Amino acid sequence: MADGIMSKAATMEIPISSNGDTRTLPEDDGLEQDLQQVMVSGPNLNETSIVSGGYGGTAEGIIPTGSIKGPSMHHSSSSSSVAAEDTSRGVAADKLENVKKWGLSTYKCTKQMISERFGRGSRTVDLELEAQIELLRDTKSKYENVLRLARALTNHFYNMVQTQHSLGDTFADLSQKSPELRDEFGYNAETQKLLCKNGETLLGAINFFVSSINTLVNKTMEDTLMTIKMYENARLEYDAYRSDLEELSLGPRDAAAVARLDAAQQQYQVQKDRYERLRSDVTIKLKFLEENKVKVMHKQLLLFHNAISAYFAGNQQQLAQTLQQFNIKLKPPGADKPSWLEEQ
Repeated sequence: MADGIMSKAATMEIPISSNGDTRTLPEDDGLEQDLQQVMVSGPNLNETSIVSGGYGGTAEGIIPTGSIKGPSMHHSSSSSSVAAEDTSRGVAADKLENVKKWGLSTYKCTKQMISERFGRGSRTVDLELEAQIELLRDTKSKYENVLRLARALTNHFYNMVQTQHSLGDTFADLSQKSPELRDEFGYNAETQKLLCKNGETLLGAINFFVSSINTLVNKTMEDTLMTIKMYENARLEYDAYRSDLEELSLGPRDAAAVARLDAAQQQYQVQKDRYERLRSDVTIKLKFLEENKVKVMHKQLLLFHNAISAYFAGNQQQLAQTLQQFNIKLKPPGADKPSWLEEQ
């Protein structure tokens, strides 16, 4: 009996209007229009559900269709993972190859260096360039000594100027408190103040001299010496690969040996080009350094001589003109001190 009722319910026609109410439609044309509207603007298939079971089944059989993934999505994810794995393998292989090349180059350079120290290996020598490099190193050492002495002179002279300043203040104070020696203390105080002022002017000239020498020694010369260091390393690598090529050239000439010989020839050519390029760079830098050194030292030595001579001659006007000639501007007293806002 129950089966008869279910089959009857399944065959019953339920009229549906456009707003979802269940009632009898007056015309079949309205039903046809509603069905066409449902067909055109029907629900999204990705958001529909599949009901397992017949009419009136429980909610346990509802499976959202959005959770069903076709085999193409699994294939896409597996392909991307394979591509990422291949990329990581390629990066690791490149790193391993670089480490291998670095280790081989280090071994060859170490072998060449030891051979040169024990006198068993030959080295490429540019006598003219080597002489210029040795001259530069010797010059740098001597200029460093000049810089050290000039800084010591600056410190001593600064202390003397500070002492003169304190002495002048003391004389001025005693001039006010000792009526019987007012004149004597007075002109001594004025003398110390004048010496202090001229000393500060001379300090400005010496500081400019020290700054210029420091730039020449620790920047310009140091930059050239860094290029020379690169050149010396390139020379060592060049000789190492040259020696390796000479050894392979004396060996057998089978297929494997010929392949190794060709690879060694290519590496030798690369090192030779790098060595010659750096040698050219060193030659150019040494030439410009010499020109720059002469120009800078000519100006600084003239400044140092004129300022020292004018100071000890007591020629305040000539001392001031010397600073103007070399465009040296003195900082006013207390210019280096931070303001009260910066101290907060």
